[in-house]
This record gives sequence, structure tokens and C-alpha cells, in this order.
Amino acid sequence: MRHPRTAVWFTFCLALSIAGATAEPFALHPANRHYFLFRGKPTVLVTSAEHYGAVINSKFNYIAYLDELHRHRLNNTRIWVGPYREVAGNFGIANNTLAPESADFLAPWPRSGTPGAADGLNKFDLEKWNDAFFVRLKKFIREAARRDIVVEVNLFCPYYEESMWTVSPFQAKNNINSVGDMPKNEALTLKHPALLKIQEALVRKIVAEVNQFDNIYFEIANEPYFGGVTLEWQEHIASLIHKEESVAGRRRHLISQNYANGSKRVEKPLDTVSIYNFHYSRPASSVSMNYELGRALGNNETGFDGTADATYRVQGWEYLMAGGALYNNLDYSFIVGHERGDFAYKDTTPGGGSTALRAQLGALRKFFDTLPFVKMAPVQDLVRSKVPEGATIRALAQPGAVYAIYIHHGRSVKNTKPQYVVDQQPQTLTLELDLPAGTYIPTWLHPATGAVTRSPKLTHAGGTLRLVSSTYTEDLALRLTKSR
Repeated sequence: MRHPRTAVWFTFCLALSIAGATAEPFALHPANRHYFLFRGKPTVLVTSAEHYGAVINSKFNYIAYLDELHRHRLNNTRIWVGPYREVAGNFGIANNTLAPESADFLAPWPRSGTPGAADGLNKFDLEKWNDAFFVRLKKFIREAARRDIVVEVNLFCPYYEESMWTVSPFQAKNNINSVGDMPKNEALTLKHPALLKIQEALVRKIVAEVNQFDNIYFEIANEPYFGGVTLEWQEHIASLIHKEESVAGRRRHLISQNYANGSKRVEKPLDTVSIYNFHYSRPASSVSMNYELGRALGNNETGFDGTADATYRVQGWEYLMAGGALYNNLDYSFIVGHERGDFAYKDTTPGGGSTALRAQLGALRKFFDTLPFVKMAPVQDLVRSKVPEGATIRALAQPGAVYAIYIHHGRSVKNTKPQYVVDQQPQTLTLELDLPAGTYIPTWLHPATGAVTRSPKLTHAGGTLRLVSSTYTEDLALRLTKSR
């Protein structure tokens, strides 16, 4: 006989699963397509997530991992689906979740009875499907859905080094299907019809398997500006996703294109793409360069800037306060055996991540939850006072109603490591703001601690309003709401 508590939990989980299967999928917000709509609520995505191996690394305890994200109100994660894996030592990442042991690598295709794969096991059969992979994929997405976490399903990735191509199922030596006999820089192009057919079959299969979920979007490829990936191939894959979801009865999901490292203007936006993602976009110039596209903009990978929490907190705040909709710090504190993010990595790891950082990024998302951000936009002429030397100020506004301001003291430093530093000297700030007449309620937030200070109401006759902050370190945020 089932225990009453078990029955209640089962019913609760079933209800959540049904809700996720019937709700409208994660989408651009119809009132402001720079932002998202998820389960009826305006949404920005904020996270500090593991290195993309949660599904293909069968040893990774994704329940504990998703619980840790949810505990901090973080609502996004990226996953890889099998064509690409890494090996120990790549990029200097310790205990890399994207570099599982050969026996722990879970691919969409089963191993055949033929020995000889580069990883020491049997070769893959790319004309069959591995049911165990798709079961794990769907369980992962379902568990994420129960925690209101949106999953980026990243389909492909270029092979940066020969070691990555050597172990890929697409490499000819690793499959029994006589495909993949080519240089690694030609794998994600239209040059090789036999391999392209396998890639198309994988896209169709994954799209069909996960179509039921409301908490996903597809990314064509990670960093396709490396490794010979062509724009024609990317457009082909995006069109295929779009076509597969045009079948009657299927749900439509957003498609993302990862466009550049740093910041770059999107010259020829694809009609099928709703999200343009950038990596290492600091400062957040990719937002202003592409805001006129009217699509969501994201900074969905950070790192290579040392291990300090402040570095990645500041980058997240700046990107969203510039008008972006998505921020993902690449968090190296998640590994197999430490899925709650408590792995003590060394300074040689290319980035950061910690429980404290996740709490700080949770405060960022909470701050946005207090804003009518769908009605807001980046503004340049709100702050009239001189910006302190070495500082950056970002502002969002719903003119005459709500204003949000963020100042930080982070900057890129060339030819040094880390390449991005945050000034830790105590500061005070005097803001002169050009505001219409009214009564305003200032609320200050210290992003490093989450401490909130609400100042007395201010009656303003119009013109320049002068505000003086308390002492802060590294960064400071202000929400200024006009009282009715």
C-alpha cells in the first residue's frame, strides 16, 4: 500500500508535469520581445550553471544539481546532446562534467557489437537510437520543469581541438556507418551529405522527443564562429527545427543562435531565430549593438576571468541592466560527486562559481521580479551627474513611473590575468537624475550581500533630483518608484 505522503507527492508531481505539458511554451513576451514570457509571467533568465554535461554524463546527479539552482531562484541551464564531448584536460577544467569517463558517456546512439572506438569501447551505430539517452533527456527536462527552470537544448558544437573530434560519434573511426571521414572543421557544414543526413535525423528525433515540454528552447550550435561551422549550415539546422515544429499538433519553441564571443552586430538576422546569444560580452555592448532587432539578447557563457565571485556577479547585473534578457555564468563548482556546487576548484580552472555567487545572482533575478521590466527600456539621459572614474552606470526606465540604476566598478584589463577586475575600494555615490515632478520611493540594493535599504519618500518638483548613497563596495543598485 502506498504511504499517504508518497501519494500526495506523486499527485503533486503529476500535476506539475501535466501543467508543463499543457502550458504555452517559453516564448518572447508579446508586449516587449526583448524579454521572455514563461508560464504567464514576464521572465529574465539568470543562472550559474554546470558545464553542460548533465545529461550525457550518466554519473551526474542532476536532481541535486537542479535543486541547488532552484534553491537560489536560478532558472536556466544549458545541456549538450551527444555529438560533442570533451576529454580530461581540455581547457584546463578540473573534473569536467562534459568529459565523462567512456563508460559513463551517454549518447543518442547505442554502441554496436564492433570494437575499435577511440575511447576504448565499441563503435556507435548512428542508424539506431539509444533509448536510455532519451529517457534521461526527458527526465532531466521534466525535473527542470518542476522547478521552473528553462533548459537550453544545445544541439551541436565545433570541435576546437583534435582530441574532441577523435572521440566524437561523428568521427568515422567511432561509428559503423561509414560517415565522418573528414577534417574536424568540415563536420558542421553542408559539404558531406552522409553526415548531414545523420545530423538531420538527430535534430528531428530530439525535436519530436522534447516537443511536449514548455520549458525548453533550442540553440543551433555553441560558438559556431569557431571550427569551420558555416552560416549556411546553421540556417539549414534552424529551418529544419522550424519545419519539424510546424507539423500539426506540435508546439513551437524558440531558437537561439550563438553569434559571437564578445560583442558584434548581427548583420543578417535569421527569421527563425528569436534569441541571439553572446559569450564573454563584457562590457555588455552586444545589447546596444543589437537592441533594435527586437529580439531577446543573452550572455550565455562567462568565464576565463579568474575565480572571484564579484567578477561574474557584476557581469550578470551589467548585462541585464543594459537591456539583456539572459545571463549564464559557467560554474565550475559543479562536478560529479559535488552536484550541489561545493567542489573546491583551484585557480587554474578557467572561471568561477560558488554557493555565494549563486545567492548573489538569485538577488539579481529577485530585483528584476520587483520591476515592470517589460514596460522598461535602456536609457542614456537619465543620469546627469558625472560617472566616477573607472565606473559604469546602466539604467532602465518606464518614464514617469519606475527607474532602475546600476553602478559597478568592474573593467577589462588587457594582457593580464584575470582579464576582468572589480575595484574593491569602498565608494559613495552622488546621483543627479533628470526626473518629472512627483513623489518617489528610493530603494537601494547591495548586490554582494542582498541587503536592501528603503529611503524615505522624496517629493520632487521636477528637473534634477540629487540622491546620495551610503557607502558600498564593488557595485550598487537603485530602484526608484514614483508613488501614486
